[in-house]
Amino acid sequence: MNKVKEFNFIPKKAMVIFAHPDDAEIGTGGTIAKWCNKGTEVVYVLATTGSSGSNDLSMTSKKIVNIRSKEQDEAAKVLGVREIIELGYKDGELEANKKLLSDLVFLIRKFKPESVFTHDPFRFNGFMHKDHRNLGITVMDSIYPYARDHLHFSEQLNETIKPHKSKNLFFWGCDTPNTIIDVTGYETKKIESLSKHKSQIQGLSIGSGKMEVMLKRLHNNTSEHPFKYGELFRMIEARD
Repeated sequence: MNKVKEFNFIPKKAMVIFAHPDDAEIGTGGTIAKWCNKGTEVVYVLATTGSSGSNDLSMTSKKIVNIRSKEQDEAAKVLGVREIIELGYKDGELEANKKLLSDLVFLIRKFKPESVFTHDPFRFNGFMHKDHRNLGITVMDSIYPYARDHLHFSEQLNETIKPHKSKNLFFWGCDTPNTIIDVTGYETKKIESLSKHKSQIQGLSIGSGKMEVMLKRLHNNTSEHPFKYGELFRMIEARD
């Protein structure tokens, strides 16, 4: 843990790009609650509809999409996120292709985030959803070099959509984190936001046993740091 450094900078703009409803809150809920409270403009980019996300054999894809969309709206409001862009890809069929790359490059150029969060596509110590892997690697490509360089997707460019260089990329769910963000004081916001995803996380509420398990994980992240709760990331700096 001694190689994990604390990140204290509060950006003006940030973007969270995630595959399914609830992924953002799992990966960055405490950080986003903190940054929104400090004045950061945070945009959510939800890649899929979450149409396959149910273990209920009586559930249909059409019904779960509506449920999860409402849950995601409620979770975002808890954290202070005001805008959610839904790309509408089918759950389980997200591909690292030119269409997805173009969509993400356009949004990065439009909203101009200093910091971007997404899934770590290079995790080896456990199973990983295909959508997470394909999205994570496409986000990384989108930041460098595609959103930055004007000759990539030049048809997008106009008076308001211009090349943009994000400063850093934070991966959650990583095997080897190198960055921690102090979320002490915002840990219950993370739990509250996750509790809105009732179709995915049953029995989670403030004061519940599941809450205590999640808080313990956040606390265990900080064993070498002077604060109580933290979220871990693998952060990389964008090249010049």
